Amino acid sequence: MRQYASPYKGLMAASVVLNILSAIFNIFSFAILVPLLNILFKVDDTVYQFIPWDSADAFKDKVINNFYYYVSDFAATYGAANALFMLSGVMILFTVLKTSCYFGSNAVMIPISTGIVKEIRCRLYDKILSLPIGFFTEERKGDIIARISGDVAEVENSIIASLSMLIKDPILIIIYFGFLIWISPEMMAFTIIFAPAFVWVMGLIGKQLKRSSLEAQALWSDTMSQVDETLGGLRVVKAFNAEKKMRSRFHDITDRMRRRVSRVSIRQATAHPVSELMGTIMLLIVLCVGGAMIISGKSLIGHAKFMDAPTFIYFIVILYSVIEPIKELSKATYSVRKGLASMERINKILEAENPIKDPEQPLPLNGFREGIRFQDVSFRYEDGKQVLSHVNLEIPRGKMIAIVGESGAGKSTLVDLIPRFWDVTEGSITLDGKDLRQVAVKDLRALMGNVNQDPILFNDTIFNNIAFGVEGATEEQVIAAAKIANAHDFIMEKEEGYQTNIGDRGSKLSGGQRQRLSIARAILKNPPILILDEATASLDTESERIVQDALDRLMSSRTTIAIAHRLSTIRHADEIIVMHEGRIVERGSHEELIALGGYYKKLNDMQAL
Repeated sequence: MRQYASPYKGLMAASVVLNILSAIFNIFSFAILVPLLNILFKVDDTVYQFIPWDSADAFKDKVINNFYYYVSDFAATYGAANALFMLSGVMILFTVLKTSCYFGSNAVMIPISTGIVKEIRCRLYDKILSLPIGFFTEERKGDIIARISGDVAEVENSIIASLSMLIKDPILIIIYFGFLIWISPEMMAFTIIFAPAFVWVMGLIGKQLKRSSLEAQALWSDTMSQVDETLGGLRVVKAFNAEKKMRSRFHDITDRMRRRVSRVSIRQATAHPVSELMGTIMLLIVLCVGGAMIISGKSLIGHAKFMDAPTFIYFIVILYSVIEPIKELSKATYSVRKGLASMERINKILEAENPIKDPEQPLPLNGFREGIRFQDVSFRYEDGKQVLSHVNLEIPRGKMIAIVGESGAGKSTLVDLIPRFWDVTEGSITLDGKDLRQVAVKDLRALMGNVNQDPILFNDTIFNNIAFGVEGATEEQVIAAAKIANAHDFIMEKEEGYQTNIGDRGSKLSGGQRQRLSIARAILKNPPILILDEATASLDTESERIVQDALDRLMSSRTTIAIAHRLSTIRHADEIIVMHEGRIVERGSHEELIALGGYYKKLNDMQAL
């Protein structure tokens, strides 16, 4: 948390100063009680004489004596009633100053707390954007959402909300204890005897809080994952009449979370009553012991005179004042433990290592002139599963290379290595003779456009989806790209045209319309290298014809790497690469591979059936 709070050192310092002033003014406001009891109500008939400030008497004795002297002198000169009004006015003044400082200390904490929460959320989101795709194959999307929402909210409610108390309460405790020691070191020493027992009891209650909070937040992640899966697979759930099964799973998770959260909340709720009980017991013990000494006229050590009754009452009032910040501090400590459990889950993302890194001095990448070359490339996932083995491939500039093979052959992984969504395990990939790991990722991906089987669109307007990733795109450029992609006509049929919102992931459009917008986006970017990942595999015949026509326009005069499911779409490719179990087993034109009579011919014959 220190890294998030460091930009607000000035505001924190102001909060510290205001809390100190608040405590001091509180002490002064209660100090008025002593002369009220001593002089106005004749509790003490002592006649006070002014002691010069430069005398050899103890400073404490001079302060107390002269304060009493000034009040008694004012009462004798102007009357007891006026002295009462004067002291009441002074008490009101100090109370106003105290409450103003208290308000100010809380007010300066607001931009700190809101700023810290914003910074945590922004860092989480930025980290999510920077992490490689491989990270999210290991993590559930619902769990990521739970951390950026639920865990950050828990940090806000637990740690950030307690930040003011963590600053204010220690200051109040230190100042009040210091002043109590100044009033009566002997009585304060007796009082502090109970502090270790107080701390031990409170620590005993909060021992399991962090672990229980971790379990509760993990169950919250399970809940979010279940919701995400249900929304994404709602069509399948309904088609298989699986509502009861999904309902049972969700109710089971939420019930387990309820039990865990209840346990955490009960444990946290014990902080206030237990601390109040301990504080009350301590206060009553001090009151009984101090009262007995006042009655006997002797202190604990048996010979020195104990403090007078009004001073003892003042001591009790200040001691009572210190109990509240102790209770609040114990409550804040529990909240912090609970928040630290969520912070631990947040840090799992923030501290995740990104293996896809730019070199310290990246090589310049000015356009695409020659080609891409795979040199003895192998790739395996972190779990050790081998996906590609010793792949050698050359993709000349301006050519169309198609990659085919059964599911799991390594086609998508091979293509994902080009924009460095993954890095090779062995071998190297070069672009114009430069190893991809030696150039900046941003420069590399700027040369490439992607059209996937499932078009990735955003809950925004048609215009913004086409212009996505192209800064400052004009309306004329967007319309031109849409026309090339065979999308302009259906866009203009919409009531709001290019300003039509397409819904979550383009849910308001058909599959073919979504794919044409995806192609228009790639056309607008105008990349020299185009990657197609089964771009027409999920379309009906009519949509495929329209989309394929748009793809043909997009592929003209550009280097294309196409993963194909329907072999009819890649018959005219310059070279077809056939993959099997992570290896290139055949390569050539359509006619050459058919004549070869191997894997490709088998795939072609199966589709012909």
